[in-house]
Formats: sequence, C-alpha cells, structure tokens
Amino acid sequence: MSTPARTVALFISDLHLQESHPRTADAFFRFLDKHAAHADALYLLGDIFEYWAGDDDLGSPFHARVIAALRALADKGIDIFWMAGNRDFLVGAGFAEAAGLRLLAEPHVAAIGGQRIALVHGDAECTLDTKYMEFRAMVRNGAWQAQFLSMPLAQRKAIIAGLREGSREAHTTKSYEIMDVTPDAVEAVFDATGTEVLIHGHTHRPALHLHGKRRRFVLPDWELDAEPPRGGWIAVDERGAITRHALDGTTLNDYR
Repeated sequence: MSTPARTVALFISDLHLQESHPRTADAFFRFLDKHAAHADALYLLGDIFEYWAGDDDLGSPFHARVIAALRALADKGIDIFWMAGNRDFLVGAGFAEAAGLRLLAEPHVAAIGGQRIALVHGDAECTLDTKYMEFRAMVRNGAWQAQFLSMPLAQRKAIIAGLREGSREAHTTKSYEIMDVTPDAVEAVFDATGTEVLIHGHTHRPALHLHGKRRRFVLPDWELDAEPPRGGWIAVDERGAITRHALDGTTLNDYR
C-alpha cells in the first residue's frame, strides 16, 4: 500500500471573524488545532476579519485571541501567509509581527507540490462592479490609508460601520453577474503569472471552474452562526493534488 501524500498547504478565506459570531470563531480555532497544525503552510486569502480598523486595535480581547492562535501555530513551525481582502486590507506590519505571519501582495505565485499556483483574494477581478472598483482604488491608495489611519480608532470604526451598512444595501440591488469575477480579469491573472492554477475567495461561491486547461478554485465563506452552516478549505499535497474539504475535514472533492 502506498504511503498517503503529505499535506503541504491549506487555503481559507472569507471567515469574516467577529466577536458577535462565536461559533464561526470557534470553528476557526478548531481548524487551526486539528488541521492547519499538520500542514507545512497556511494561506489566509482575505476577509479573515469582518473588518480591520488598523493595527492599533491589536489589543482588543477578540483580536488578541485570534492573534495568539495564529502565533501558536507559527511557533510550531507552520508558515502562515496573509493576503488582504476587501474587509481587512488595513492589516499591517504590526499585526503580521504579532501573529508571526508574512503579508503577501496580489497576485502572488506560490510553488507548492511541484506546481505554481496563483493566489488572489478575488475582489480586484470583479470588474463589472464599477462602483466598487472605484472605491477599491481609493481605499488601497497609500495617501488615503495614511489619512484614514491618522483618525482616532473610534472614529475609524464608526466610518467602517457606515460603509458596511452601505455595502449590505448595495448588494441587494446588484446582479449575480456583477458580484462575480469576470473571465477577462481571470485570464489576465493567468497570463500575468504564467500559471495554470488559480485559487481565490471573495465571491462566496465555492467551485472549480475550467478555463481551457487552466483551473480556477473558489474558496467558500465561513458562517456557522446562521443556518445552514457553511465553511471549508482547499488543500494541496506534496504531489500537487488538490482537494476540497468540509468543516469537519471530510474530503468533498478530489481533483487529482
């Protein structure tokens, strides 16, 4: 009997961690202990937090608990990588140092299991949503971020709360197509990175999409504080095989 291939990397995104969703947070901590601790690397591909107002909020009890859990994983020798999402793009060097992880720019190309895999959060590829793309360009601007971060933390949180409410209202009027990635944007990522595998989150529509010989894997969002519960992750083993897993670790799809 052949020896099972070792898992080398796990990928998650869109957990939207927040103190008011304790079951989702608990599922994340279990995932770190039972699954991520047995891989070589963990890739966090955006929107791990519901929002992030700045690294001066590291000391809040909930944030401190998340940071401690990630640091404990890093201290075991697990490499942890963080990519900004549309909710937590203000995570900076202070958070990275405290949690023991490395910040990634997008697109990022990772060499895993003998293949090159392109990684993005996914929001930059939703190019039909022109209003969001304008907003994204504004908030990802260094000057805008510096001005925003100069405000008191309480003021920043109030502004973010208003933006989140506006985003929820806007989503009720946007079509399914507008809130998904566009084929041209996806092909541009493949072309720019020279890869044939892409993993991303953001859309909350887990699936495998074929673009000719190229494969695009979409991560699920996590939500255990509502019914039905959602969540899961993607794994890559040392031979390059890609599998999709449910929250309890069950293999849902094997893409060998």
